[in-house]
Amino acid sequence: MDHPSFLPIIARKCLAALALATCLSLAACGGGSPTPEAPLAGAQLGGDFTLVNQAGKTVHAADFAGKYTVFYFGYTYCPDVCPLDTANLMQGYHAFAKAHPDKAARLVPIFVSIDPARDTPQVLGQFTGNFGKELVGLTGTPAQIAAVAKEYAVYYQKRAAPKGAAPEAYLMDHSRAAYLMGPDGKPIALLPVDQNGPAVATELARWVR
Repeated sequence: MDHPSFLPIIARKCLAALALATCLSLAACGGGSPTPEAPLAGAQLGGDFTLVNQAGKTVHAADFAGKYTVFYFGYTYCPDVCPLDTANLMQGYHAFAKAHPDKAARLVPIFVSIDPARDTPQVLGQFTGNFGKELVGLTGTPAQIAAVAKEYAVYYQKRAAPKGAAPEAYLMDHSRAAYLMGPDGKPIALLPVDQNGPAVATELARWVR
């Protein structure tokens, strides 16, 4: 199964942006409550991509222009953290949508597979369908997945199948993060999908305008 040592792996430039945001927050004083600085403001995350959704349609980053997006990278055969994190993400999304339907209409949750060999559009559709029709599943060729994972500083690595198991029974090690991106495609914050749905809903309410 996936190990906590990979949770989450983020590029040094992302950590620098987080530190900067913290310093700015601590430096603010007087004159009432300042507008909070996005934790990932200035981080070099995200970019263009070409992938395929669960309906088999080619999708580009531009298709989400003007929308808030949440990108989570995992795989459908994951035995533990991926379904748990996705459940927390979508529970939080649905709670947020119930409280703020107009804002939720501008938010798209996205599950990107890091296991394109097994995660065909059909398989991905079965997985995402378990969590709500709003969840978009994306897959692609190994090269396409590698490219988008690099854009989001996502680590993943195929692990050999357990001894005696079929070769296709392999697992994947991967980082664990859910990136909230703004309508301009720039990063805003990490969502606490490792906690629970209410924590996710709270963060969405904090940042989605």
